[in-house]
Amino acid sequence: MALDLLELLPAEWRDVMKPHLDLDATAKLSSFVEAEYAAGPVFPPQEDLFTAFRLTSPAHTRVLILGQDPYFKPGQAHGLSFSVRPGVTVPPSLRNVYKELKDDLGVEPPRNGDLTGWAAQGVLMLNAVLTVRSGTPNSHANQGWEAFTDAAIKAVNDSPYRVVFVLWGSYARKKAVLVRNPQHVVLEAGHPSPMNPKGFLGSKPFSQIKAALQDAGRGEITWS
Repeated sequence: MALDLLELLPAEWRDVMKPHLDLDATAKLSSFVEAEYAAGPVFPPQEDLFTAFRLTSPAHTRVLILGQDPYFKPGQAHGLSFSVRPGVTVPPSLRNVYKELKDDLGVEPPRNGDLTGWAAQGVLMLNAVLTVRSGTPNSHANQGWEAFTDAAIKAVNDSPYRVVFVLWGSYARKKAVLVRNPQHVVLEAGHPSPMNPKGFLGSKPFSQIKAALQDAGRGEITWS
């Protein structure tokens, strides 16, 4: 049976994203992704492709953190931006995120790189491109994923409740134009990669997320 990305999406996300999607383009993307998985290896594993959407429903999304594309080394990507499973070495970008968390809020970061606990609290850990060929970063860029995940961003923008959009790095920051509803908050900073020596560390995103959510009566995230 042919791969159908819309059918793989949780129903709640399918309902809110579909109005923002070109269905012919999505079918073409489905065919591309199916062929790439068949040729393999592609990350994340297909069963983890929509982990972010499974763990964080549209109605419960309070924060959206946008990455670019998945980790491209075996055993790393599992469907959440910046996250790796327990037992996998914490990647350098995530180490900087953890450093900023400690410096900003004084919070001891998680002991591993698994961010499913954040996702379960309404943090949508989304990448702009959701698959990658092993060993080849950005290999699945410009194949249709960008329009697909833009539809997710637009669906979250439609939320009547405040969402904090966290855009790190020049690629993610281009998506700020998709956030148009005035109740939302957009936080922009440099990418947390160690190759970007300035622009992220010291940006204090976590305290700003906390203030924005509390101001809207949406509670707060337990980051530890």
